[in-house]
Amino acid sequence: MPVNLRIKYKDIINRVQAEFSFTPELTLILGSGLGGFARTVNTIKTIKTRVIEGYPVSTVAGHEGEIHFAEYKGKKLLLFQGRVHFYEGFHIAQCILPVLLSHSLGCKNLLLTNAAGGVHPNLLPGALMLNTSFNPMNIKKEISGLIEILPQGERDIFSDFPSDGFQNLIRESAIDEQIQLFEGQYWHTKGPGYETPAEIKMIRAFGGDAVGMSTAHEAVYANSLGIRTSAISCITNLATGISQKKLSHKEVTDTADQASPAFERLIKRIIEMI
Repeated sequence: MPVNLRIKYKDIINRVQAEFSFTPELTLILGSGLGGFARTVNTIKTIKTRVIEGYPVSTVAGHEGEIHFAEYKGKKLLLFQGRVHFYEGFHIAQCILPVLLSHSLGCKNLLLTNAAGGVHPNLLPGALMLNTSFNPMNIKKEISGLIEILPQGERDIFSDFPSDGFQNLIRESAIDEQIQLFEGQYWHTKGPGYETPAEIKMIRAFGGDAVGMSTAHEAVYANSLGIRTSAISCITNLATGISQKKLSHKEVTDTADQASPAFERLIKRIIEMI
């Protein structure tokens, strides 16, 4: 049976709605090392997730656990600075809370961001990649159990996204800012450990271009709610077996910091064009 998440998280939804009367035009979920973007826009109100009873608190460095009501050039924004992950031991329903909250506030556009490992040989650390498709295969069962209202069986929630219109807007934004934007498939793995070299070879053989531990479930759930959704990866490291050195979370956050100027310019241009 589908889980009615609006009832399950009613108190959290009500708490966030009560904090500020606000209908965002765009929601941004900021991935590992990318949370600094929140400091570059006009923040109107900030809620620390740890003070919201029942809200899951991230245990990962680079995920501050803050919800910002913000504005940039007249556009209202909802920013989630940090996310919680399936590998931290949270239920998949907790991991998609930002999407549910965004929808509850009436937001129609969602931009997901993540730090990812480069699987395609052209995706070197610091590159930005538009996610043209997602592979949520290893959490498909968990996601299916969360869908509250299926649209009368008229569409396949796992395949009819991202939105072409949103994707084209992002491409145009990258051209305007003269930022090289790669495109490719984002492959989700459960974690918490990084993938083995054999797993990376398999992912590449099946068309994966970048790999990470977030985003796919958020995108699928947002799609089920009818939210226009897209995602951008910041390639922060070469995947296991491609890189000759041991991977670390510090490498992820350090590279994200270095890529942040181009990332921030791109996101701001997208906001202007929404």
